[in-house]
Amino acid sequence: MNQSGDVTAPLPRLGKLGLENYAPYLMNRIMGRYNAALREEMAALGLTTSQMRALAVLSVVNGILIGELAVYAVVPQSTLSRALDALVRDGLIRRETDGTDSRAVRVFVTDTGREANDKLWPHMAQAFEAMFHGISDEEKRGFTHTLQKMLRNIRKHDF
Repeated sequence: MNQSGDVTAPLPRLGKLGLENYAPYLMNRIMGRYNAALREEMAALGLTTSQMRALAVLSVVNGILIGELAVYAVVPQSTLSRALDALVRDGLIRRETDGTDSRAVRVFVTDTGREANDKLWPHMAQAFEAMFHGISDEEKRGFTHTLQKMLRNIRKHDF
């Protein structure tokens, strides 16, 4: 059954469908290439993929709870915790106890962290543009809209 309760035919097995027609496989390949395209620039800044994702998210949504950051950065919380330890050590972020819940911790990017993200951003933007080479603005908007719908279909959080 699908979400509306309708009975639908099951997808054919992966071997019959083929990897080139299986969206999760394609999305993983795309993100793998995107991350690989940034690896050299991240290494030059002393950053891992998890750290880069955390800084990128914090450059947009600063001061969020660690659990929220894990969701936005698509990093398991245990992995993120180690990444944040290194970012604190390097002065790129700071942690603060939440003002309303002393058990909760918020994460903030520092000026040094923002500078590191600003150095990486042109490379991130270039890798992003490379993914959409030869794709019209209309197709790009439609694809992004479809991804947003897909995320709403599967997400477990309100964000």
